[in-house]
Amino acid sequence: MPETVLVIGSNSFSGGDFIDLLLDDPAMHVLGVSRSSEKPAFMLAYRGRSDLSRFRFEQIDLNHDVDKLLALIDAERPEYIVNFAAQSEVAPSWIHPEEWFETNTVALAKLVKNLTGKDFIKRYLHVSSPEAYGNCVGRVTEEAPDNPSTPYAASKAAADMLLSVYHKQYRFPVVTVRATNVYGPHQQLFKIIPRTVIALKMGKRIPLHGGGVAVKSYIHIRDVSRGGLAMLKRGNPGERYHLSPDEGIAVADVVRTICELLGARYEDSVEVVGERPGQDAAYVIDSEKARKAFGWRPEIALETGLAQVVDWIEANWDAIRREPLEYIHQP
Repeated sequence: MPETVLVIGSNSFSGGDFIDLLLDDPAMHVLGVSRSSEKPAFMLAYRGRSDLSRFRFEQIDLNHDVDKLLALIDAERPEYIVNFAAQSEVAPSWIHPEEWFETNTVALAKLVKNLTGKDFIKRYLHVSSPEAYGNCVGRVTEEAPDNPSTPYAASKAAADMLLSVYHKQYRFPVVTVRATNVYGPHQQLFKIIPRTVIALKMGKRIPLHGGGVAVKSYIHIRDVSRGGLAMLKRGNPGERYHLSPDEGIAVADVVRTICELLGARYEDSVEVVGERPGQDAAYVIDSEKARKAFGWRPEIALETGLAQVVDWIEANWDAIRREPLEYIHQP
């Protein structure tokens, strides 16, 4: 039977890729909701499709239009809801912590209290972040305690605790995913991987915060979308699942690989700048639980994924070079 998935935050990098994956299933109908109008086609994976008849977009701001969103949910009765909507940048969360909590925690609370009891919802996939753990060293499993070190991380940890409470009290069918550093074509241009490619093409140096020694766990967005879809369909309500690659890698080594792909000399392409406040030394988590539960594992090798980003930027260079290349805060 046809099923409907509501994707909140459909304009996000992760939301756009998840929609594209959903539309591979001819029985799936998708509703996309975001606070801004749809991004240009080159920034959203699903907009490259020739047939979007099973997709509909609604511009709704979760912070200000919860009633409008709830009316849509009551009218469409989606079997599944996925929430990507969030203020997700770490550094600016120190400047506007109240806005991070408004979106990531308060708006979520307003939504979830009104979703409780809607029995047509089979699962609600909550997109969390390993940032809530703080410094991820050793074997970090889903049972590890949260120890956030930034306002962003604190807002996500608070949201996770809130949803856990609603599951325990009302059996709200929440399934939580924490994925590591996603990347791939269509990512925001200020992120380190596309920003590095763009800087090299413009002949500019890449600023490496703290020299790029922080260890991250880069995972291709499509691998994350596949894992999220498995959780949406088969995850146990009330449980958290990790998605991560087999190993971490220093940011500097990622930049070095991109330099090699573009034929640039690493030493001539970077400059060391100060580290960001609250930067965790390592960002590596264990994903054995999802691998056993769903037979999931990452399939796209880092160098392959980096080459895809290079190809995407080169194919859309005329449009990309006219876009803002720095983070622009939207309250």
